[in-house]
Amino acid sequence: MVRLLLGLTLLSFLACGKKSSDCAAVFFGGEIVNPTSDYVVLYRNDVYVDSVKLDNNNRFSFDLEGIEEGLYHFDHTPELQYVYLQGGDSLLVRLNTLEFDESLVFSGKGSEINNFLIEMFLTYENEEPLIYDLYELDPDSFDQKIDSLKTLKIAHLKELETDNGQFTGKELAMAKAAIDYNSYLYKEKYPFYHKKRTGEETVHELGSSFYEYRKNLNLNNKDLTYFRPYFDFMKWHFGNLSYMTCMEDCHTGKAPISDRLHFNNHKLHLVDSLVQEQELRDILFRNIAVDYLLKEHNPSEECRVFIDKFRSLSSNDDHKKEIDALYSGIKSLQPNNSLPDIVVRDVDDNEVYLKDVVSKKKNTVFYFWTADQKGHFKNITQRIALLEKKHPEYNFVGINLKTSHTQWVNMLEEFHLDKTNQYHGEDFKEIQMAMIVDGLNKCVITKDTLIVNAFGNLYASF
Repeated sequence: MVRLLLGLTLLSFLACGKKSSDCAAVFFGGEIVNPTSDYVVLYRNDVYVDSVKLDNNNRFSFDLEGIEEGLYHFDHTPELQYVYLQGGDSLLVRLNTLEFDESLVFSGKGSEINNFLIEMFLTYENEEPLIYDLYELDPDSFDQKIDSLKTLKIAHLKELETDNGQFTGKELAMAKAAIDYNSYLYKEKYPFYHKKRTGEETVHELGSSFYEYRKNLNLNNKDLTYFRPYFDFMKWHFGNLSYMTCMEDCHTGKAPISDRLHFNNHKLHLVDSLVQEQELRDILFRNIAVDYLLKEHNPSEECRVFIDKFRSLSSNDDHKKEIDALYSGIKSLQPNNSLPDIVVRDVDDNEVYLKDVVSKKKNTVFYFWTADQKGHFKNITQRIALLEKKHPEYNFVGINLKTSHTQWVNMLEEFHLDKTNQYHGEDFKEIQMAMIVDGLNKCVITKDTLIVNAFGNLYASF
């Protein structure tokens, strides 16, 4: 999302009135081992707050006056992570970019809530593959397993409260949200993943108590708008509601109408009906529009109708421009069109156009990878090695995204990748929109500089 560059002075004014001295100051600093950028940038939701440069010892510090209590995030390109700040905090963080999230530890005043949020973040990352196996269970058994895991986390939170004193009301609400909404997310996913894992023809019938938590949902929580567990839950929740509504009101036979325009119009309508918080509405509308266009791939009249509907509901002009650009990108990537004029960098940091990278003798396959997805990097490297043996008629070219040039070069050396077929994409947003990078298994196949298939998949297209 486009970051609005509003100054810290405005935030101070909104939070504390004319006298910034009425609000306690906040210190936030730390050390970054193996830095991948010269700067650390702080945001409140999607709004720029401040940025500082690392010193000669790779340390940074923010001295903030009069900021609003709540969730922020700090960006050390290409990584980012949450930090919860409130007046009076004196917070230190230490991390190593080689294991960014796993190495991140807070100390000082305000560290308890931040370490808990990181712990929950890592817990759910590790838990997710284990939960995937549980989707085979019947609804009651699955419900019991998820509730048991949630109970353990709540007990851990209560223990922290006892050991460290009371969290503030907002801190406690954020900590509970980190537990609740990830648990709710598993249940929203259940009917679809259960069907996939078991091969059942229709969605499994659920008991009346399976979605009991929905009675107490807050679909307009401004404080959680940019909190990943909450927003991920909201996306799945509205997708689930749309599917079930369609099953009830629009289905023919055993299956709901499969038309994606129809389904996504349902989602737009439900968000419009149930969410009043404007910023939350807008980013949900944006997410629905992006999801629809990225899976559609065809610049049809239906797409244009959908975009017009989205534009009538959204109040965010930047989102509207983004969706228009995405639609234009899809149009430009149709078969027999020329490759976009995208610049990448080679191992010597020279600028190179994609059109100059393609093979004249073979079809070229562009694929994408990033350093912060280590499991995917391992899998994609193995996949490309296999494809190169099976399909010598193709030239496979890797484009690295969201990684510093130095780190990228080091990875080429460490994993013995062919440097003549690897390039660094410096402007992630430009490449994402121009090449419609909607997933890391995506590939673009060309014949010379003309597009053959811009929406290929390394596992499905060969």
